Amino acid sequence: MEYRILGNSGAVVSNFALGTMTFGAEASEATSHTLLDAYVAAGGTFVDTADVYSAGGSEEIIGRWLAKRPDARESVVLATKGRFPMGASPNDVGTSRKHLTRALDDSLRRLGVEQIDLYQMHAWDPITPVEETLRFLNDAVSRGKIAYYGFSNFLGWQLTKAVHVAASHGWNAPVTLQPQYNLLVREIELEVVPASQDAGIGLLPWSPLGGGWLTGKYQRDVPPAGATRLGENPTRGMEAWQQRNDNPRTWEVIGAVQEVAAAHGVTASQVALAWLAARPAVTSVILGARTTEQLTDNLAAAALELTGAELQALADVSEPRLGVYPYGPMAQEQRSRKIQGGR
Repeated sequence: MEYRILGNSGAVVSNFALGTMTFGAEASEATSHTLLDAYVAAGGTFVDTADVYSAGGSEEIIGRWLAKRPDARESVVLATKGRFPMGASPNDVGTSRKHLTRALDDSLRRLGVEQIDLYQMHAWDPITPVEETLRFLNDAVSRGKIAYYGFSNFLGWQLTKAVHVAASHGWNAPVTLQPQYNLLVREIELEVVPASQDAGIGLLPWSPLGGGWLTGKYQRDVPPAGATRLGENPTRGMEAWQQRNDNPRTWEVIGAVQEVAAAHGVTASQVALAWLAARPAVTSVILGARTTEQLTDNLAAAALELTGAELQALADVSEPRLGVYPYGPMAQEQRSRKIQGGR
């Protein structure tokens, strides 16, 4: 496992994080604890959850694991999120001081800790003034309830605005951004990645395997079936089968990933994860395993070293195809120069 600085903070985390959205839903508590044990044993140090995962159940499962493994609290960097509703009250949603005060205290209680290492706003709130949110987060740092804060699912302008508002008031700065990012979803490179690099923000990509597409388990023109997320719901979210199946780029990318995997004698998942972990500005890739077998396979990506030619070939085949102003050739060239500048 490689260890990297958490954005522009002084904290250090492993370059693969354990995402826990499955805890209490697709993974039982016993399985979840086994996943946590296996992850830590492999050298992992970064656990990510959210209050809405299993309606607080994920945080509670992690809290009970920490209670049984007090030694783990010292080595694990613990991250959670708040923003979405956990109840029916009109004020039980958003990033207002009123909502976040309760949300943060509830997360601390469920996790059984006195401080959350990284507290993230799960999405932009168009209603609450960003000053109110940032002032709350700054106060939470001052009071020792959180060590650092970050965002998730922010657009480039939203991230930049938050960074500059915090700086103008002399408040603690955000350190991370958690976006969807993988070989099939690279549009964040147009503005979000450059904005993150400009602010020294570390990226924590979620859905690094594109909802399972990059594992190679789906076949062209063959509707998924069985015990998979798309088998149970083919129209599920951004991973909807028909839409991606009908896009030739999907199969070009998957084919390229499988070709590199065959050359190394590894799985397609490991290649997709290794490529993403090597991208500029990426601090830690969030793994969303449901079983220990999936986690073991995913963690093997930490030992996979792709050649420069392989990294470039994957980048070329997965390049977002946007030819309309302002994201035409000139903008893409400028973006490429910025991204290749390093972390």
